[in-house]
Amino acid sequence: MPLMFSRLSQSISQSEIRNMSIECDRIGGINMSQGVCDLEIPLPVKQGAIEAIEQGENHYTRYDGIESLRKAIEHKMLSYNNVKTDPEKNIIVSSGATGAFYSACLALLNPGDEVIFFEPYYGYHISTLLAVGAVPIYVTLSPPDWTFDMDELKQVVTSKTKGIMICTPANPSGKVFTKDELEKIADLAIKHDLFVFTDEIYEYFLYDGRKHISPASLDSIAERTITISGYSKTFSITGWRVGYAVCHEKWAQMIGYVSDLIYVCSPAPLQKGVAEGINQLLPDYYQWLSHEYQIKRDQLCGTLLKIGITPYIPHGAYYILADVSSLPGKTSKEKAMFILKKVGVATVPGEAFYASNKGENLVRFCFAKSNAILEQACEQLLKL
Repeated sequence: MPLMFSRLSQSISQSEIRNMSIECDRIGGINMSQGVCDLEIPLPVKQGAIEAIEQGENHYTRYDGIESLRKAIEHKMLSYNNVKTDPEKNIIVSSGATGAFYSACLALLNPGDEVIFFEPYYGYHISTLLAVGAVPIYVTLSPPDWTFDMDELKQVVTSKTKGIMICTPANPSGKVFTKDELEKIADLAIKHDLFVFTDEIYEYFLYDGRKHISPASLDSIAERTITISGYSKTFSITGWRVGYAVCHEKWAQMIGYVSDLIYVCSPAPLQKGVAEGINQLLPDYYQWLSHEYQIKRDQLCGTLLKIGITPYIPHGAYYILADVSSLPGKTSKEKAMFILKKVGVATVPGEAFYASNKGENLVRFCFAKSNAILEQACEQLLKL
């Protein structure tokens, strides 16, 4: 029998986000496809990592992360997320939010288990689920407010359903789930005994007065919720790979063991930098962050409207899904390539966020760019 790839690997392919980034680099365009922040790293974060390196904190850490970071996350979870935790029992630091989610999936899901996702979804969530042999089930959100039909959500639950994934604020739609929506999902999770996985990596990117509500802050589902987050976006350190999972102690230890097996630990000095950032940065920093990104959002949305492309204005995160049905091309990939070739701006085809064909007239723009780059991108888009 010839050597071949594993059966699981057949479900894994390079993401469309990476593909468009490669195409962008090839022509020297402006990359508005990948969620890479090019803003300055906050000084306490940078200095904390440098000092840790200079002081020799360059070795393996505990499997669940350094004490100062776990304690910083504990304080932040209580003060910002209204979730009480114990840094010795409930917090697992891993290799980015992606690593934390993968570790949670390996620890809690069996091959064949079903997990419900709202589409448009973040592709890495789906790829991670497929990598452990679990099965994604989809419920479609309806623009412009990205609402879901509760009856449809109820109908997709089967005897194999093990969990539901909530991304809030959501990538790519920018949806911020309301308390009413979360309570309805909570009732469903309790009725069918489901895990609630959450991705809250964009929790500080909020616009138009929206408030972030962590599902784990709802007492009814606190024990079954696996909160995934990190500071890659908040501190503009996407390459540092410092993320975490917060959950009940009955789940945390095994998630930590899996993370240890796969990643050993998140980089020690970078953990220290994140801890210093959490401890030293005042609420003003996070308010400034939302304010600055709302300005960027409005600038890009205004440009898109000028060229006849309708943006679905996000209430959170830093992406814009836009209706590009007026552009040439039969598919969202063809439309995205048209934009790239015509004006040198890379976007992500909407098909990357849907299991159905409902994304074929959509592309995603990322506005996490410096003012100069965003201004240049807008100028080039006006040539469309």
